[in-house]
This record gives sequence, C-alpha cells and structure tokens, in this order.
Amino acid sequence: MSERSHQQTGRTAAHDSAFLRACRREPVPHTPVWFMRQAGRSLPEYRKVREGIPMLESCMRPELVTEITLQPVRRHGVDAAIFFSDIVVPLKAIGVDLDIKPGVGPVVAEPIRTRADLERLRPLEPTDVPYVTEAIGMLTAELGATPLIGFAGAPFTLASYLIEGGPSRTYENTKAMMYGDPQLWVDLVDRLADITAAFLRVQIEAGASAVQLFDSWAGALAPADYRRHVMPASAKVFDAVAEYGVPRIHFGVGTGELLGLMGEAGADVVGVDWRVPLDEAVRRVGPGKALQGNLDPTVLFAPRQAVETKTDEVLAAAAGLEGHVFNLGHGVMPTTDPDALTRLVEYVHERTAR
Repeated sequence: MSERSHQQTGRTAAHDSAFLRACRREPVPHTPVWFMRQAGRSLPEYRKVREGIPMLESCMRPELVTEITLQPVRRHGVDAAIFFSDIVVPLKAIGVDLDIKPGVGPVVAEPIRTRADLERLRPLEPTDVPYVTEAIGMLTAELGATPLIGFAGAPFTLASYLIEGGPSRTYENTKAMMYGDPQLWVDLVDRLADITAAFLRVQIEAGASAVQLFDSWAGALAPADYRRHVMPASAKVFDAVAEYGVPRIHFGVGTGELLGLMGEAGADVVGVDWRVPLDEAVRRVGPGKALQGNLDPTVLFAPRQAVETKTDEVLAAAAGLEGHVFNLGHGVMPTTDPDALTRLVEYVHERTAR
C-alpha cells in the first residue's frame, strides 16, 4: 500500500467516528469528548517519558510524539487524539531563534519589531518538518478508527509571541504595531498565515482527520480590531485548507465577544470557553456551525457529584445545537487528577448515548 493510500485508509476508518460526525453536524451515537492538553502534564506516564527532554526536542522525536499522543486515548477513551506539538514548532523549523522555557513559555531571542526583522520569516516547506509527517504516519496506523486532530497557532497569537518576545498580559508592542504601522502588521500576519497554512497542510496530507487553529490570545482584542486586523489572516489559513474537506475548528480564550467573527473567519466548528453558555454561544455564532466546549477546567478539582452536575449543565445548554463536541473551556490543568478525566468521558458517553 502506498503512503498516500495508507493515509486515506486511516481517514476513511475514522470518517464515521462520533467526533467527525459531530463536526459535520450529523447524528451521533453519543456526544464525542476530547480535551485540549489531554496529552500532557496531568498524566504520570507523560511526565515519565518526557523526563529530561526539552519541550521542543520532544516535539521533534516521532516515536515520542506518537507515544504521548496515544496516552490519553488509551487511558481516557476519548473520541479523538490531538497531535502532540506546540504552536511555535513551525517558527522554530524556519529558523526563528526561540525556546520554550519551563514555567514561562515560548521566548524569542530577537523579537520582530521592524520591516527588516520581518525578512527573517521565510516560507515553511514540508521538508522543514519531516518529523511531523513521520509521527502522523505512525499515529494513524495505531489509531485506526479514532480520528487525529492536527493543530497550529493562529497568525495573531504567533505574531504576539514574535513581537513581544514571549508571553504578555497587555500586548502593548503587538497593538502598537497593529495601530501604529498597519502595513507592517498586515505583512507580518499574512506571512504567518502562509506558514500556518503550510504547517496544517503537512498534517492533513500525512493523515490528520481534522485541524484546530488556536488563537489563544485573540480575547485581548475588541471585535472591530479583530475584524479589521486579524480575521483576514485567519480566514486565509482556513481557506488554504478548505480543499481537503476536513473539519476546521477555531478556538480562543476570552473570545465571547468574538464568537460570531471566529465562525465567520471560516471555521466549521467554533470552540467556546467556559465564560459563555453554549445556548448563548450558538446565538452569537449563528447557524451552520458546530460548537465545541465548554466545561470550566477547574470544575474537575471539585467532588465527583459537582463535576457531574456542571457537566449536565453544559449538556443541557448544548441540547439544541446542530453539532456538539464536548471539551473543556480551555486546556487540562497540570494538577488535574487523570481519573477525573476518565470518569468525565464515561459520564458524557453514558448521559448522551442515543
């Protein structure tokens, strides 16, 4: 069997999965569940295999990526796997001098502040990330009918890291460029859109059944600024992968005021954080989109009965949706009890079995 035939076989096996059916707004046997950051520090097996290996290096070892991606599928019985990587991997792959520092996050040695700096961002080629193609090939062979979600960082969030030089609470340098040098801003996010789209194409062509675009910091924007300065670049990413026909998910944090615009950017599924109930989110997003979310991740630290009560509230709010993928309203927190996640998957499946 050729490599492309193998990739297609993997996608075909997952085609009728509850997750992909929900993304397509089709009837499902139960509400599908997966968790952002399900493959990560909450799992003791993850901490064991990552011991002594820096984050970026771990993203470039296909065998390790495969093992980490599979861990939550084995343990929790989630309805989808998400490819283990980081949003800055494509930037590192094209030569940006950055590192992920424990307890801090991505740190860029030379922030982008001028047009001359922009020239350091070259296009991403598939040959820059051979480890991604290799890992996804290994994963789809192992996952069978369980779909694999590819992912990337959205242009605004990547631009924020590049301009600020690391995480920020105020984004003063980012917004200063956006407002003060709008042409440089447009050129930067447009170039990042091309890089992001190329990274997603690599994942889809290797066998990913869906993709999620993380715009982690878009909640720092007013709707008018998002529409004018950010949405065109995100739309370019979604347009670039539309031809593959895989579901496209869009997620950001604190984006309640932006949900309609995020759907308008081209997503098939709009991720909702815990701040907006799903029945209100569907009103903001409008028809023709599935929704993903949105249990508050901190609820998992409460007693089991409280978790079930809050889960019931999410499911009740989702009752009228065209399609619903159950998830947390953000990522799994590192100190979460893994057994609480396993019980949550079982509970959602039991409560929603058709």
